Amino acid sequence: MSPSQSLWWSSLERPVTPRPALRRHLDVDVAIVGGGFTGLWTARELLRRDPTLRVAVLEKVVCGFGASGRNGGWASGLFPMSNASVIRRYGRESFDHQRHLLQEAVVELGSSAREDGIDARFVHGGTMKFARSDVQVARLAEEISSSRDEGLGEEDLAWIEGTDLDGHGRVAGALGATYSPHCARIDPARLVRGLCDVVEHLGAMIFENTAVTRIIPGRLGRQAEVVTIGANVHADVVVRATEGFTPNLPHERRSVVPLYSLMIATEPLAKDFWDDVGFAHYETFADDRHLIIYGQRTSDDRIAFGGRGAPYHFGSSVEPGFDTDQRVFDKLEVTLRELFPTLDASITHAWGGPLAMPRDHSPFVRVDFESGLAAAGGYTGDGVVLSHVAATALADLITRPDSETAFTRLPFVQRSGRRWEFEPFRWIGINAGLFLAGWADRVEAKHARVSRASRWLDHLVD
Repeated sequence: MSPSQSLWWSSLERPVTPRPALRRHLDVDVAIVGGGFTGLWTARELLRRDPTLRVAVLEKVVCGFGASGRNGGWASGLFPMSNASVIRRYGRESFDHQRHLLQEAVVELGSSAREDGIDARFVHGGTMKFARSDVQVARLAEEISSSRDEGLGEEDLAWIEGTDLDGHGRVAGALGATYSPHCARIDPARLVRGLCDVVEHLGAMIFENTAVTRIIPGRLGRQAEVVTIGANVHADVVVRATEGFTPNLPHERRSVVPLYSLMIATEPLAKDFWDDVGFAHYETFADDRHLIIYGQRTSDDRIAFGGRGAPYHFGSSVEPGFDTDQRVFDKLEVTLRELFPTLDASITHAWGGPLAMPRDHSPFVRVDFESGLAAAGGYTGDGVVLSHVAATALADLITRPDSETAFTRLPFVQRSGRRWEFEPFRWIGINAGLFLAGWADRVEAKHARVSRASRWLDHLVD
């Protein structure tokens, strides 16, 4: 089984053959539930620190089936909270430490893939956020001004005037753009499937088509336990790395909410098109609208383009049918052709899937040594690099519990987060936020002014 119509999945050089399911009881040192980036990077980092560890990875479908094999392919130093929010919550020193570590992690991810012999199509070209109206110009100018107060220099975030965009890339109506070098383009399916092979070579046991139905904490000297349909696993530590699928587990319905992000991809585009629009360095791109969009130039010269806008489903439901929403696909295509009016090509792929958003927008890394339970996730769409960072922190905590490292000092490590509200309140609030984001964008486009919806959206997010 593969993610529905994912460009990345369909472009793999060989078909994916699932590994055998778990059929016998296991006793291991670390059991990891979820075979995506977080779970696989965690297994890699654990075994690099201690090759004698017994590590088992349990995946419901096949490794990379979730967001790790379907995302937009941005390996960025972005964090899902604003800089000001991080400083307000954790302090300036913690913000500076986190910012520098995430920026370095972009480079480290590419180095890790090369070291492991994985051709993830990693190109470190940076990222652009276009301003296509005076309102967006003003908002991005304010962002740059704030970033200077927060310690970011021109080398971290720069403004590119519209007349200078040809040196990077251009979309229709662009008056300018911000540029950050702290982002790379990748092919996520190649990375996650390659990582799966590497982890198995290092000695991890990987079981696919193995649905976990329950995770039981350890107590009174008993190990933590993972219950599956076929057999159970006892472990000193159980790592939950299930991201957008977390609400399917018992008692986790309010831990994170699954938000659906959908994508489309064009057929390969001619050289003349790319000569016209640029992106010769494979910069990833977005613009400053409220309803998030994101895109990249792929290794075979397509545009892979995605965005939010799919509704949140009542009760944090996660179902295969939610991966496709023709209404959203149509809007993505309209938006893509607005950005690139000379685009004369068909859409060949359309797909989607859930990502995980915590109540306070902050990712988390937690290890409870008393119960033997650990977890990481909550990346809200910025998980390619953050999963690598979180996995490194997990491995440090598990193998060196009495030592502080650069990763365990991150402000989102070993912190407690709020749970989401009961239904129907989270359904009302989240979908109200999506509605307000779309309304604010429509008002800005039509009337060239900031709308009240934008201000209400800010209050709702806070």
